[in-house]
Amino acid sequence: MEFFSILLSGLLVFLSPAGLVIDKVVEGAVRSRFDKIEQLQVRVDNTPNYQALQGKVDGVRIAGRGLWLTPDFRIGLLELETDPINLDLPRLRQSSQSSPQSYLRQPLQAGVHLEITESDINQALLSPAVQAKLQELGRRLLSGSDRSYQFNNLQVEFLENNRLRFQAQLREGNAQPLVIMVESGVGVVSGHSLEFTRPVVSVDGKPAPDQLVQGLAQGVSNRLDIRTLEKLGITARLLQLDINTDRLQVAAFVRVEPSN
Repeated sequence: MEFFSILLSGLLVFLSPAGLVIDKVVEGAVRSRFDKIEQLQVRVDNTPNYQALQGKVDGVRIAGRGLWLTPDFRIGLLELETDPINLDLPRLRQSSQSSPQSYLRQPLQAGVHLEITESDINQALLSPAVQAKLQELGRRLLSGSDRSYQFNNLQVEFLENNRLRFQAQLREGNAQPLVIMVESGVGVVSGHSLEFTRPVVSVDGKPAPDQLVQGLAQGVSNRLDIRTLEKLGITARLLQLDINTDRLQVAAFVRVEPSN
C-alpha cells in the first residue's frame, strides 16, 4: 500500500503551479516515478479547461504495462482512475515543500488495479535489496543466539484457487541447508487484511506443528492490516485479490484525506 500512497501523492504535484493540466506533462511526471515503463497511457479529464486555473480537474486515468519500480521489480499492469481533484493552487505556488495532502481542498479518491506475474516476483526476490533483507531475517531468527542463519534461493509459485507456495533454503553456518516450504490460500478479510487459509509448513519434507503454523499465519496477517495507513489520513480497501497459475491481480480503493 505504500506504493499507492506515493503514487497518489505524486498525482497532486502533477498539476503544475501554473495551473495548466496537460496529458503529456502528467505522463512525464508519471514516468519520473519509475525506473522504466514499457507502455503508458495518461488521460486528464478537464471540462471546461479553465477550471484547471482553479486547481480542479474531473479526473486522471493512467494505464501502464511493464512498469519498473526499480531495475529488479516490474509491475505487469497498472490501471488507476481518480475521482475529481481539487487543489489549493495559491498555496501550492507559495510552497511546494509541504506534504501533498496539505494542498487538497477535498479528499482524493482513486481505484487501482495491479497485476504482477510470478516470474516478475521471483526476479525481484533475487535483487540485492531483497537478499539483504533475507540475511537480516536470518540474523534475527534466533534473537540473542551466536548462531548464524542465512536464507537462500527463495522462490514463489502461484497455484490454483488463490493459493501460493514459497520455498527457500535455510542454512546455519556451514551446515547442510534445510528446505523450508510454505503453502497457503490467501483471501481478503473485510477489505483491510489478508487471511491465510489451510496453511502448510514443512522443513525438509517434515510438517511443522499445526499450532506453530497457525500462530505464524495469524502474525503475518496482523502485520499486513492496511488500516494502519489511516493514521496518515489514507483509507485503503482491498476489493479483490485473485491468484492463478501465472499472475496475481489486486483491485483496491484508496482515499487520501486533506491534512490541516
